[in-house]
Amino acid sequence: MTAAGRRPNPYRDATDPIAEGPFQPTWDSLIAQYKAPDWFRDAKFGLWAHWGPQCQPEAGDWYARHMYVQGHRQYDQHLARYGHPADTGFIDVIGQWKAENWNPDELLDLYQRAGAKYFVAMANHHDNFDNYASRWHDWNATRVGPGKDIVGIWAQKARARGLKFGVTNHAAHVWHWYQTAYGYDPEGPRAGERYDAWKLTRHDGAGKYWDGLDPQELYGGATMPMPDGLTSADEAWAWHEAHDRVWDEAPPLTNPIFVRNWFRRCKDLIDSYKPDLLYFDNFDLPLGQAGLDIAAHFYNASLQWHGGKMEAVLNTKELPPERFGALVEDVERGYRAEIEPHPWQTDTCIGEWHYKREIFDHKAYMSAAAVVHRLCDVVAKNGNLLLSIPLRGDGTLDSQERQILEDVGAWNARFGDAIFASRPWRVAGEGPTQVQSGQFGEAAAKPFTAGDIRFTTKAEALHAITLGPQSGRLTIQSMAEGTNLGQGSVERVEVVGHTAPLEFTRDAQGLHVSVPEGASHDFGIALRLIGKGLVD
Repeated sequence: MTAAGRRPNPYRDATDPIAEGPFQPTWDSLIAQYKAPDWFRDAKFGLWAHWGPQCQPEAGDWYARHMYVQGHRQYDQHLARYGHPADTGFIDVIGQWKAENWNPDELLDLYQRAGAKYFVAMANHHDNFDNYASRWHDWNATRVGPGKDIVGIWAQKARARGLKFGVTNHAAHVWHWYQTAYGYDPEGPRAGERYDAWKLTRHDGAGKYWDGLDPQELYGGATMPMPDGLTSADEAWAWHEAHDRVWDEAPPLTNPIFVRNWFRRCKDLIDSYKPDLLYFDNFDLPLGQAGLDIAAHFYNASLQWHGGKMEAVLNTKELPPERFGALVEDVERGYRAEIEPHPWQTDTCIGEWHYKREIFDHKAYMSAAAVVHRLCDVVAKNGNLLLSIPLRGDGTLDSQERQILEDVGAWNARFGDAIFASRPWRVAGEGPTQVQSGQFGEAAAKPFTAGDIRFTTKAEALHAITLGPQSGRLTIQSMAEGTNLGQGSVERVEVVGHTAPLEFTRDAQGLHVSVPEGASHDFGIALRLIGKGLVD
């Protein structure tokens, strides 16, 4: 190791410098110096366009991987719609993605009405397609597909509205995730015939939309193709699950060119668009030292952009306790059970990450009420909610998605003062519904009820937010007289957004508030408690 405690990076040399500044590319340096900016702690709610060419088939997540797995529903959908993957691969789906009805101004206006304070765009996914004017990767949205700098347009228009802007980078796993494209059908009339990625070269693009591009740069190269001789779809699935789906954040030692290219593309993304937030779809910083180099570069660059003020937010998932504080941990589709000492974020989606028409057809989106309840629960625990609303391939939202956003916005317009720029109280809340800390806990979690209450503070006021409609007598047990938790006097109770006082009494069982019928909301009501000593 060097004197600064940093491992030399074999994937970067003097031609790939990182921004100068106090941050060194080591965990010790990141932990010692980073502090989440106030804008993030105040924002609370972000909206995310997890949008790219995999939305074009309207078939859901991981299409570019699973369309090459015989027996998977997306393989069957691809076969029916596009043809056999030995003949028509994901490269051809990209050619059909045009984003022809995308109206970013109208969408961002809607996102603002919903209450979003930051907007995040997907820069690339595991399909290895860059949605920006990449200097280091020809497979990008300015060269093929929409023919537009998707990220650049989002950034300019979001910032024009006063929104903070972020990008998400999912490309560190391309080297193994895409290996299904080099496989073959183990069964049926075309058994053993390798799929398109196996045989396509730059010369095959003559006369096609990707003329001059190398398909191997898109698919990542055959680093671990499925071996010959498999004869059942179940056997092939098991092979893929055991070999090329394994989620390892370490750099592939046999493929240093991939790591170098990832570093250059990510650094280019940062330098070109100066994001306020950079989200890595990784359970650590990606690709070893390359990820640390990017983190230090991003932090130092942010200081340069903002006159020495740290404005950057960097997200990864499942941060070990010894690294808390080095960045802002993200909890994918999950919860935190209690208040976290460091600001954090949960990201979730009202459907699947990539648009899936079946969810619309079956009216199976997460409801607006559930979105509001997640927002209240997360904010009460010192977190932010980053919510994805899937866009169709053409760049539009469906009618149900629009209504969800309008309904969330209506609640935020009434009660958002209890959410935005708030801070946690002594406890996150009370009520019967318990959640478990960790990733991917949504499916097993019970819905919140009107008996669940979440607390936030702002200035000297305490907010109590019910996670369901309430009218008549509402008892807040945490405010019982004579308890350490309920210390302080309550002099006035109001509905957030109104100044008329509500009637209340207080005793050893709690604070009892009379909530007028007209003050209630189907999603829940936020009350403001004013007094002395309520907020520490």
